[in-house]
Amino acid sequence: MRNDTLKSLRKPIRTLIWGGIWLGAFGGVSALIPLFGLAALAEALQTAPPDLHRIAMLAALIVVCTVLGWLATTLAMGLTHLADERLQARLRCQMIAHLGVLPLGWFTGTHSGMVRKAVEDDLTELHYLTAHHEVERIRALSQPIIGLFCLSLLDWRLALLAMATWPLYGVAYFWMMRGYRENLQLMDRDLAAISAAIVELIRNIVVIKSYRQARQNHHDYGQATSRFALFYGGWAGRTARIEAISALLLSVPVIMLTSLAGGYPLVTGGQVTPVMLFAEIMVAMTLPQCFQTLHTGNAAFKRAQAAAERIDYLLSRPSLPAPTPTHPISPTSAEVTFDHVSFAYDDGRPVLNHLSFTCAPGTVTALIGPSGAGKSTLARLVPRFYDVSKGAIRLGGVDVRQLDRATLYRQVGFVLQEVELLHGTVRDNICLGHINARESDIIAAAQAAQIDSVIQALPQGYDTMIGDGYCFSGGEAQRIALARMILANRPILILDEATSSADPEHEVQIQAALSHLARGRTVIVIAHRLASIAHADQILVLEDGRIVQKGRHEMLVSQEGCYKDLWEVENRAQPLSHPAETEGALPC
Repeated sequence: MRNDTLKSLRKPIRTLIWGGIWLGAFGGVSALIPLFGLAALAEALQTAPPDLHRIAMLAALIVVCTVLGWLATTLAMGLTHLADERLQARLRCQMIAHLGVLPLGWFTGTHSGMVRKAVEDDLTELHYLTAHHEVERIRALSQPIIGLFCLSLLDWRLALLAMATWPLYGVAYFWMMRGYRENLQLMDRDLAAISAAIVELIRNIVVIKSYRQARQNHHDYGQATSRFALFYGGWAGRTARIEAISALLLSVPVIMLTSLAGGYPLVTGGQVTPVMLFAEIMVAMTLPQCFQTLHTGNAAFKRAQAAAERIDYLLSRPSLPAPTPTHPISPTSAEVTFDHVSFAYDDGRPVLNHLSFTCAPGTVTALIGPSGAGKSTLARLVPRFYDVSKGAIRLGGVDVRQLDRATLYRQVGFVLQEVELLHGTVRDNICLGHINARESDIIAAAQAAQIDSVIQALPQGYDTMIGDGYCFSGGEAQRIALARMILANRPILILDEATSSADPEHEVQIQAALSHLARGRTVIVIAHRLASIAHADQILVLEDGRIVQKGRHEMLVSQEGCYKDLWEVENRAQPLSHPAETEGALPC
């Protein structure tokens, strides 16, 4: 399976790779000829009188073959590096293009590290395999094969002598690699546990220190590192001892001593000449580097296989279906209609069941219900984070699946719980949906979002770099996102608990910004405080993916049901004024 994936990814550059392979094989063979040429030259120099013509021809042969071998290897590496550049450029373009058509919901459920690893790290893993491995492997294979073949032509015993230490090396190598894949999986598991412990410690450092639980969390981290150290120390210790033995068996001194010890009886017995033994020693001493290259290449090949699987997984994720009309369609109004909508995730788990309702232009529709009722999923179906499993969602009478992305996102804006600010200036982040906005409009949007005073207090004001020069708090980041939406001026807004990161003081300011943002627009809002949506035009109460109650606040609190229960719980927790007096509530 993995080999097929790797072949499929590299199919467009196959011709270049094969060109590199053939040139690499030629370079490997050319590098052996000078070794036998040196042996022949040594023999020619021992004759009396010396044959100068033969000596000159052998010297020229050595020089020419050395140069040809170098040129062939250089050209082979040039071809494979060209192949790698083309492969990386093609795969990067494919991945970036594919990321652009994936449903937005895929990103909310996928760790950004996975995407970064595929786009950056995994392509680096493919670099060695494509640019180096093929040429180095063919040289490492061709040199022993051709060298041993030539030695066997001189005397078959010389070929066996050159391989004298191979069986012991093979036993040591296979013993060293025993259980390699399982141990690698265990190492990855323990490293993941260490990473999780570090992330947990950093993410919850305030809570940990506040409740004096640092000792416990340090203990968890210490346990993870100790478990990894114990495992890796044992594995690496055993492997290092065996690897040292195997490396010794292929070291130059051991090979030379073995060749001299085994060749001496052959020379004294007259079966081979000293020059022939000299040729055998030179060929045998090239073999350790070949084995090392094959060993390194094998490990790189396994990593490249895993990288290819991850890249293929990313490229195989189903994209958002493109609209079928040949001419762009635009909604005729900002009305949002859910028509018998059902939705289930890829694993078949149902989330929403046959929901039908309409959000009229200029009204606020609030979604409430217990955790897991499907509120966020329902709201995210409008901007096509996912596509419905059954039924249809229509904007101004047009199915959202018939709208191209540009048209859809000109109609729908959203502020979610997880606010993302890009690395750039504050101005760039506010202008994300309206890049040509005037400075006065930017400031007006920030003022409406109750964040202008915070920005003006920064040393560089709107030119402050987010991430480098300043980091906004959660509540401030949400107000930046609101300013972004105000400036973008979308007719339909999705607000998913847009005050979730705010403290009580800032929540009032965000509610005021939401009130400004909601005027004259079709708004679908999810809120954790019922008082903030008490003035909504319609309130939908969800349970287990179904609408169990629907109406205005006054009607819902007067009848038995989930909404009344939630309202009473909220009032007991914090006594509130009459809904009409609640500060920052969304307008009608």
